[in-house]
Amino acid sequence: MKLGTFSVVLGDMPLRKALEFLSGNGVQMIEIGCGGYPGTAHCDPDVLLNNEDELEQFKNTIKEFNMEISALSCHGNMVHPVKETAQKFDEDLTKAILLAEKLGVPVVNTFSGCPGGSPYDKEPNWVTCPWPEDFMRVLDYQWNEVLIPYWKEKVAFAKAHGVNRIALELHPGFCVYNTNTLLRLREAVGPEIGANFDPSHLIWQGMDPCACIRELGKAGALFHFHAKDTKIDPQNVSINGVLDTTHYGDELNRSWIFRAVGYGHGEDYWKAIVSELRLAGYDYAISIEHEDSLMSGKEGLLKAISCLKNVLIYEDRGSMFWA
Repeated sequence: MKLGTFSVVLGDMPLRKALEFLSGNGVQMIEIGCGGYPGTAHCDPDVLLNNEDELEQFKNTIKEFNMEISALSCHGNMVHPVKETAQKFDEDLTKAILLAEKLGVPVVNTFSGCPGGSPYDKEPNWVTCPWPEDFMRVLDYQWNEVLIPYWKEKVAFAKAHGVNRIALELHPGFCVYNTNTLLRLREAVGPEIGANFDPSHLIWQGMDPCACIRELGKAGALFHFHAKDTKIDPQNVSINGVLDTTHYGDELNRSWIFRAVGYGHGEDYWKAIVSELRLAGYDYAISIEHEDSLMSGKEGLLKAISCLKNVLIYEDRGSMFWA
């Protein structure tokens, strides 16, 4: 395994300064935003796809600090019911795939997206229950008429350009948000669909990250990993449950908040996750994503790095000399 960081947290630094900071603190891989919600602060495909000198300079800067790019991230809603919005996200994803081809990056991270509930909607419609029966009709439309056809076409495009791992973050608000929905899309589209596994979004839904890792590992569907924690507030959950639309900044009244690694759960919890990843055959990036509203980005990142250095399993398995 290799310690990584999602570069968005350092978006106020130039790429060189960000790499210097990360390398100096023992980070080995960087996940770089290149469009969609993550933006293009460190990696602008419009420049790198059209200027070979800029592309070479970009690659040389990464090498200079002995870093590897674990993934290009271009999170968005490519199946948004407003055509212009969907088209912009889709164009960004297309550019991310083309840039991954040029850079030799094996993984592109994004969301599955969420359509409207019908061809006439103007806003996405995330369904969370099967009744009234209207919701089942919504799901049938979303999956069979929009989501699966879109991803079949996009995966074919990615494969044609040498990108065979599209890692979807299991995120509420989008059609793929848990283990079953990820595996459903993978079965319908192909093995190029997998998970950018982020425990933080599973924790607040009541899932066990280790159980999910085992299930996805059996399917060979673990492509990338986000290291981000969540802290549940039992008092607020007991009153309002976990489907919480309170603003992220109103921490005292929320049912849960995102935390830096180690501040939602301790080292033992994260050691169990890392061990389960090893059992599943995942030995790739553990990419820190900072979204802790109680800490600055730099402090949260440093604390996560410190915790994970004592948690990650870096070396290959040794021989079982005792067996």
